Amino acid sequence: MASMDFEFEGPVVEWRGPAPFYFVAIPEEESGDIKFAAKGVEYWGQVPVTVCISDIEFTTALYPRDGRYLLPLKAVVRRSAGIEVDAVVAVALRVGRSPAA
Repeated sequence: MASMDFEFEGPVVEWRGPAPFYFVAIPEEESGDIKFAAKGVEYWGQVPVTVCISDIEFTTALYPRDGRYLLPLKAVVRRSAGIEVDAVVAVALRVGRSPAA
């Protein structure tokens, strides 16, 4: 696995819409640093990232919310890592699009 740009811990939160979505709330300080690092790669406020949680690596895009970012948790990642709402998870994150395979 390549080195990651950011490492932090954040709580898992649930957003209840027509279907529930789960996110890791990124701390404010790291959100500010990510915003700075994302200059030029962000689109519509979202930031493409590669993430590693519990040795599971995946790609997604961060959502801006109330001055910080939310990291969407894919269902397969949550199930594989046994992640529940209100858990605090360790995240390693790299800003930018993954190179094409």
